[in-house]
Amino acid sequence: MKRKIQPTPDTMKKWIQTFVPDKDLFFLPETNLSSFKEYLSNVLVVPHEEFKNHSTYKQVQLANSYEYWNLSKEVKYVLVTPPGWVDQLPVEKKIELFQIQVEVNRGLIHPISDFSVDTSFLSQNMIEVKGEKQLVLHKAMWEDLSYTSKEDLMTDIAEQWEDWTCYEVPPKTPPHLLPFSNTFPSRAGSNCLSATLFAITKREWIIHEWVHPQTFLQSLENEDYHLISPEDMRAGDVLTWENADGIIQHASYCIDGQFFFNKRGQTFFNAWSILHYDDLKEDWGLYHMKCFRKQS
Repeated sequence: MKRKIQPTPDTMKKWIQTFVPDKDLFFLPETNLSSFKEYLSNVLVVPHEEFKNHSTYKQVQLANSYEYWNLSKEVKYVLVTPPGWVDQLPVEKKIELFQIQVEVNRGLIHPISDFSVDTSFLSQNMIEVKGEKQLVLHKAMWEDLSYTSKEDLMTDIAEQWEDWTCYEVPPKTPPHLLPFSNTFPSRAGSNCLSATLFAITKREWIIHEWVHPQTFLQSLENEDYHLISPEDMRAGDVLTWENADGIIQHASYCIDGQFFFNKRGQTFFNAWSILHYDDLKEDWGLYHMKCFRKQS
């Protein structure tokens, strides 16, 4: 039977501390940079190509919070600003900047309709786009909020990423998976590949890594996992789903032939959850499935 899970108070506290980064990032197409020229004395203007290769800005929490993968191809510059800089802009320039951030798909922007709590007191950090108000999060406004307000907003934001439903932990779940099953990480990075590798290796540190596809495949080989027919799937097997280019999009660990130890993404909003095979087929059925088994 499915049930809904919730983060612990300690986990929520850590989410609140890190979700809105200490650095405010604003993304600009080339044609918009000149509009802010007189306000850039306390700003780093980083060309986007350099930004993408800069180790400081590759941190997984920055990537998750600002949702780099959604950014428009029109972005040519990134404004790296200290907290509060945006509030010192003239009102019309702040509105213009927020409007651009919505247009380029910057993360940390959420429609007011996403929130179940009253957000009217945040009106100075909103922008209306096509008749719908959007809340633009940044460090200074986040720090000014009460803890209760942060918790309310964080809960609503987190539930946009995943519905937090899962199944009860199956009786045959390996003991090393029990402390993690149907719980949330407190920091970003852990993804489906690291969760699956932890399941097969029992090495706890791996579950917190951000593992990429080639590393994952190399690890399967090192652990002596080999391809088998998916029709013969059983406990202990690993399922992967590949796109048309042969790149793994998802992986999961089979607990008992029906239920899986799973993680849907690399944010801390994605739980290490117990899912049924039917859930995985619904999520990933458009991709090519493969099954791996450890050779005895």
